[in-house]
Amino acid sequence: MLAYIIRRLLLMIPTLLGITIVVFSIMASSPGGISAQSLTGGLDMKPAERKALEDYYNKRYGLDDPAPIQYLRWLNNISPIGFTLDDDNNFDKFSFTKGSDLGQSFNYGRDVSELIKERLPITLLLNLITIPLIYIIAIVIGVKAATDRGGRFDVASSVSLLALWSIPSMLTGVLLIGFFANVQHWQWFPTAGLSEREALDMTFLPTGLSLISVFKLFLGMTIGAAAMVSLALWHHKQTRIVIGAILGVAVGWWMSASHPEDLLLHQISLPILGAITIALLGWIESPAFRVGILGILGAGFGLTIGFNFISEDIIRGFLFDRIWHLILPIITLSYGSFAFLTKLTRTSILENLQADYARTARAKGVSENDVLWKHVFRNSLMPLITATAGILPGLIAGSIIVETIFSIEGMGKLALEAVKGRDRELILSITLISGLLTLIGNLLADFLYTIVDPRVSYD
Repeated sequence: MLAYIIRRLLLMIPTLLGITIVVFSIMASSPGGISAQSLTGGLDMKPAERKALEDYYNKRYGLDDPAPIQYLRWLNNISPIGFTLDDDNNFDKFSFTKGSDLGQSFNYGRDVSELIKERLPITLLLNLITIPLIYIIAIVIGVKAATDRGGRFDVASSVSLLALWSIPSMLTGVLLIGFFANVQHWQWFPTAGLSEREALDMTFLPTGLSLISVFKLFLGMTIGAAAMVSLALWHHKQTRIVIGAILGVAVGWWMSASHPEDLLLHQISLPILGAITIALLGWIESPAFRVGILGILGAGFGLTIGFNFISEDIIRGFLFDRIWHLILPIITLSYGSFAFLTKLTRTSILENLQADYARTARAKGVSENDVLWKHVFRNSLMPLITATAGILPGLIAGSIIVETIFSIEGMGKLALEAVKGRDRELILSITLISGLLTLIGNLLADFLYTIVDPRVSYD
């Protein structure tokens, strides 16, 4: 296995070269290409100033050289081993310790490495939260839908997930901002960024709460969760649905109370929508799903009510300010992926439930629960692992939309700005990082194959 990993790591080098060559060739062959004239075309400058700036770009980046020489110059700069450059930016002597240089951004006038060091952690934060969330939801719903094939939960989840997968993420982001961050509706979340300016001076955890206020919040959250869990565990389905509808009407009316002037949208539609939503949650056949979803909703309702009984001015702290800003972007970034993975999980589970080894285990007297989790589930992970290789670069590509809509200064927004400004050094560096993450995702998938299925060997 070690030899295989080393071989794959070495094969990454020519693969990354091929990726960057393709991207560089597209930029060089595009109308106008990457030249000093194209970089200064939109600037309002005097001819002498424009000529001086063009000469600087040509000397700094070698833009007047043929395209192959420009690519070799960039490749030499990013390689830790290669030729050093003299004062005129020409190749000098060969060195094994010259170091790596990603160059300087045309648009920002800063080192590309500094820009990436600032932006990459933000995009990684979004993805490190999103990926586990996607897989947890996909596995839970997918397994339940497979074991309830043709049942109500299977049909309802299939229709809901298909609808989620069909909604474009840019539309979802705009709607979430329009309803949940707009002052005209419910300004529950911020419209942009990952933190407020004041959060930088805040303590890490919330402050300003007395012990009595903390007890009120805890009590409200506990009572709300206990009430909704009790409703979820109620055996009589019709009673659950009726009580859930009444609670939904109350919640919808509370949401509409801040906008009494809009009779049609708020005072009528929201109570109806709330009643339908909570009634459907009470209609779910699976007790585990009912308890989980209604318990979380109850805890949220109780916490919200508890805040109304607190008189202190609360300083939410840096941690909760960051969580507050992340909720809408995470929802926008994750719903399409877990809808796809849930359908993939369901299909894989169903296929393995009908396999010979599963029927043999049942014939030996193994319980259906043990057949599912000890035999079928492990073999059903193979398609999910395969999808992992595409999920990571897919989320990074999706973060372009999310970061643009929510004005998050991450790699996605940086890539979009680099393409708009024809920032060659920045585009090639982002391409290099994205290609590297894709190859690492493929390598990680191959490694996980050996863990899930001992029959897979690369020796």
